[in-house]
Amino acid sequence: MPPARRRSRTARTARTAAVAALLLAGAAGCGDAGDLVGAGSTPTAISPDRLWPQLTPASSPAFEVGEVESEVVAGISVPHDDIRRVDPVAVVRAEIKEDRADYERGGYVETLRRMADCGKQGAAGRECPVLEPYYRDLTGDGRADLTLGFRQLPGNVTAVRVYTVEKHRLVRVMHWEDAVSGVELAGHSVIIRSPSEVAGYEYRLQWTWDPQQKSMLLTHDEMLRSGPDGPSPRPSSSGQRRSPVPSASAR
Repeated sequence: MPPARRRSRTARTARTAAVAALLLAGAAGCGDAGDLVGAGSTPTAISPDRLWPQLTPASSPAFEVGEVESEVVAGISVPHDDIRRVDPVAVVRAEIKEDRADYERGGYVETLRRMADCGKQGAAGRECPVLEPYYRDLTGDGRADLTLGFRQLPGNVTAVRVYTVEKHRLVRVMHWEDAVSGVELAGHSVIIRSPSEVAGYEYRLQWTWDPQQKSMLLTHDEMLRSGPDGPSPRPSSSGQRRSPVPSASAR
């Protein structure tokens, strides 16, 4: 989605700008004679302090960040309710058609131009901005759902989408755009890692299927160490990130 409909990066940065201090934990050891050695006194538990108790609690959000995304994709049929038979390129074209003015205002003219290369053979086909689709049951209904990505050009932005089938219709249940360094599928969740403005840290955002909202909800929004002292990113069991494919027939 173009910048006009992107979730506020400012809101995310404000929540994660204060990086949590690293916790140091004492380790217990054993003496030479086999006796247990104490790890020191147990720190006294401290209850949280409530700040500004006189402040009137907010009853509505200050910013619309699009936590719930559920939208029927117009003009796309799902043969036999099998999402694998849906053309991913046609899905992206349907989105662009719906929001073409936003794409043009956002400056993604290269995406519009390169969509014409999708389906071509050879070097021309490799210019297609649509990435290879992935299929996994994210909603827990026993049927495969579609995780789709495409490049928004010019720039360093990748759009990530999740689609499911409801009542014979294709429904988009998650969307996000950012500079993406990795995408993983885990259980009923989509995890996206993005570079941070803070050196040595990265953003880690996780969307998880919520059966009540019938949508992927943003359940975790974190800033984590990405350097030698931080957690080592591991590829998901579904495979590594894929390069753009020239055809919608890739599986």
